[in-house]
Amino acid sequence: MTSQDSDKNRVEQLTRLYRSMCLIRHVETALTRLFANGEVPGFIHLSIGQEAVAAGVASVLEPQDSLATTHRGHGHVLARGMDVTGFMKEIMGREGGLCKGRGGSMHVADLSLGILGANGIVGAGIPIALGSAMAHKARKTGGVAVAFFGDGAMAEGVLHETLNMAALWKSPLLLVCENNGWSEFSPTSRQFAAKLEKLAQAFSVRYAQVDGNDALAVAEATRIATAQLREGKGPYVLECITTRVRGHFEGDAQKYRDADELESVHDNDPLTAARKLLQAAGVETTAIDHEINAQVEAAIEAARADALPRPEDAIRDVYTQNLQEARA
Repeated sequence: MTSQDSDKNRVEQLTRLYRSMCLIRHVETALTRLFANGEVPGFIHLSIGQEAVAAGVASVLEPQDSLATTHRGHGHVLARGMDVTGFMKEIMGREGGLCKGRGGSMHVADLSLGILGANGIVGAGIPIALGSAMAHKARKTGGVAVAFFGDGAMAEGVLHETLNMAALWKSPLLLVCENNGWSEFSPTSRQFAAKLEKLAQAFSVRYAQVDGNDALAVAEATRIATAQLREGKGPYVLECITTRVRGHFEGDAQKYRDADELESVHDNDPLTAARKLLQAAGVETTAIDHEINAQVEAAIEAARADALPRPEDAIRDVYTQNLQEARA
């Protein structure tokens, strides 16, 4: 391959990553408006500023792969290819949502894409992904399972237990830590005394750290990790250093953060960085932004037009059909 071909491939890859990040940003920016207007029930936790992690990791995954995500998981599922209209209906609590409006922001799932679900409990998706990784190995699917977690989960015992079990069984598990420096309302340094690299080393688990605001770097690090996982070399920890722009939840005033830090949160915006590179390569990004924005707005209108779930359907899919008939 010539250097010219390599440059062309790199631009094409970055364009795909930019589209993915752009979709996440437009969806979550719209959600800030919808939440403020009372159109989104419950709480939402946004990943604005962290889009490069989701886009980079998901770009390398294959159809047979699976993932489990967190309460801040919109970006992961959208990057994986979740239908935007079905996603928006779910977040807005509509009957046509991917989980019939019952899961919402913190429990959205789509098993057809290997998306095992988001989770409102810190670290709870980690052992779920381990179980999926064990299934991939047992069934010889050639797939890997990805567990996304934040640095707030590094002190959770379930992570330590998962590292131990995955290492013992050489499970094809990719543990992706989105380290944004915050554990809810406290700096992570006040929540976890160790370093993730040292924790991985304690269980002889391979580890790499990457700039989580560089989508190309995340994609390359993920490519290296998943190649080793598919070769049966056991689990892998990928720590992505990134930035949390919004509060822990939407509506969080972030009074616990230093004013200077808040002013600088946009300095490492992954979309701005990608946009500059693409424009320098002659790629027009404005058209991409307009196209994605139109797609998101159409999804919102479809969600608004969709029916609300019926209260009498609340127990459907909870019990088996025979038990439901027995209760009738």
